[in-house]
Amino acid sequence: MGELTGKLALVTGAGQGVGEGIALALAAAGAAVACAGRTEAKVVATARKITDKGGRAVALTCDVFKAEDITRTVARTVEALGGIDILVNNAYDGAFGPLLSLDDDAFMRGVHSGPLASFRFMRACHPHLKARGGGNIVNLVTSASVRWDSSNYGAYAVAKQGIRALTRAAASEWGRDNIRVNNVAPLAASPALAAWIKHDPEAKTFFETVALKRVGDCESDIGRAVVALVGPGMSYVTGATLPLDGGQAYFG
Repeated sequence: MGELTGKLALVTGAGQGVGEGIALALAAAGAAVACAGRTEAKVVATARKITDKGGRAVALTCDVFKAEDITRTVARTVEALGGIDILVNNAYDGAFGPLLSLDDDAFMRGVHSGPLASFRFMRACHPHLKARGGGNIVNLVTSASVRWDSSNYGAYAVAKQGIRALTRAAASEWGRDNIRVNNVAPLAASPALAAWIKHDPEAKTFFETVALKRVGDCESDIGRAVVALVGPGMSYVTGATLPLDGGQAYFG
């Protein structure tokens, strides 16, 4: 019996990286998991990793840019699992680069896939969380929004700071429904990080600022922390941002 046995979770962007790590950790702790993502083969692979270990999982394709996909994904999760106790908003697809290199569409990609998609998922999940006596929402944010130098991360930081504001509002409004809403800000060995390291000459300097001198593992470092955050041992924590970055950022 794990600490999340009997809990029902929906994780977006679960086909790889941090989302996959969170989905695997939730399942290892006993939760049934709906693995949602844009690429069917990837979410099917994540769900299979869970079921191969004796867990319960379902793979759902979802494009977070489409409101109808979000509504359908929540409905299919409830149909497949029987409800929702935990929502993890991990999926994100936004632009990076100097501000003057971005047009309106590039800037708004992060807004649409970040705070707007998170809001749509949260709103759609709220009645299901409430019906089960409460639950947890975990939104993914970033230390890029509090870095000493946010060059090339402006649009990304705007989107992620919008999610932090959304989290605080939902925590304030939905606490009476026993719904806790928190953020995690991870630094993990994901495909996105690997691509950045390959193309950014500043990567080595960046990692020298990590206090623990290593990059987090998607499952054991990020996923297990999310398990703890949504578990009973942290039931008095809401509206918070938990840095999972080896001590690199100062959220203050």
